[in-house]
Amino acid sequence: MSKFDTYFLMKPAEVAEYVKEKLDIFDNGAALECKEIGDGNINYIFKVWDKNSDKSVIVKQAGPTARISEDFVLSTDRTRIEAEILQMEYDLAPGLVPVVYKYDDVMNTCSMEDLSDHTIMRTALLKHETFPLFADHISTFMVNTLLLTTDVVLEHKQKKAMVKSFINPELCEITEDLVYTEPFNDYNGRNLVFPPNLEWVTKELYNDPDLLLEVGKLKFEFLTNAQALLHGDLHTGSIFITQESTKVIDPEFAFFGPMGYDIGNVIANLIFAWANGDAEIKDLGEREAYCSWVEKTIVEVIDLFNEKFSVAWDQHVTEILAKQPGFKEWYLGTVLRDTAGVTGLELSRRTVGLAQVKDLTTIADEKARLRAERICLTAAKKFIKNRETYQTGSDFLQTLKDAVTAFPRD
Repeated sequence: MSKFDTYFLMKPAEVAEYVKEKLDIFDNGAALECKEIGDGNINYIFKVWDKNSDKSVIVKQAGPTARISEDFVLSTDRTRIEAEILQMEYDLAPGLVPVVYKYDDVMNTCSMEDLSDHTIMRTALLKHETFPLFADHISTFMVNTLLLTTDVVLEHKQKKAMVKSFINPELCEITEDLVYTEPFNDYNGRNLVFPPNLEWVTKELYNDPDLLLEVGKLKFEFLTNAQALLHGDLHTGSIFITQESTKVIDPEFAFFGPMGYDIGNVIANLIFAWANGDAEIKDLGEREAYCSWVEKTIVEVIDLFNEKFSVAWDQHVTEILAKQPGFKEWYLGTVLRDTAGVTGLELSRRTVGLAQVKDLTTIADEKARLRAERICLTAAKKFIKNRETYQTGSDFLQTLKDAVTAFPRD
């Protein structure tokens, strides 16, 4: 009988032992080492490698609570969801996710390709590196994984069965609280507002009734619109990247929801990257070059998504009434509306909520951080309140530029 026939939360030495027993990756007698490398909020991530070869593997294990807080009691079924989603995304968007080697429903582990030759995108962006192929890669990933899992493409009974399989209530509850509620109503007292910004945040977020009404509408669209199979947490911390390659990881928040949720997360986190570069790069030429690349990327992500969406629609849509002239344009318009709204939600929650981003928190100068946060939150409010007006990448970029104009550099 194996010690791994009953669930327990493993330590690195036990993970190495687990890999020897459960995975057919390493040679017999391989000298394995293991290190816990996770820096996220939810799971435990281990890298296992052979000291005498170039073979390695990543083992991700789910605990019964989130790492960020034991208040978040979570179903370990999220590991099954992640493994199955990665395998599905690999089929839909080849080369844009890691290969899954094994899902273990006893130990709640997912063993997958090691991407140590890549860098977490947020880490690279904090060093102000640029990635010219990213917009092309991520727009392909989003069109293929989102549009191709909707009712306009899938047979309807198949789609409903998938919705049932990927119901993810515990992690959706985290999203409902941390993204759609607490940044605008700190009813759990968990928000982490930068103290010099507290009075401004109270006035501009907590005490803006028009904003709260629109956020409420967005929350109930999230709760009720099972449009497409979302990644559910598609930010720059969930992307491994090189100059030639983009790999999306960590879809444990996946479920069926409004596809603009994924797209809006990408755009918001690009804006955070812009805000960091604008605040932290001292050389004017370097700052302009980096921020211009981010601005170009924001525009390209939206415009390439629109172009590829239209082509994929014409190739893959099976729903009869969705082929009616004008329906594609209406449908895409709803996606862009939701994208703008979620861009605003993500900008808000990562600025004042419990799970913040280093793009803002590592800005050393207090005045620069204050300005960066107010730019992000001012843009966020416009994205949410005026979400019906967004159609192109330039529309999204203009909102950022308008917010920058409201807070000129000293």
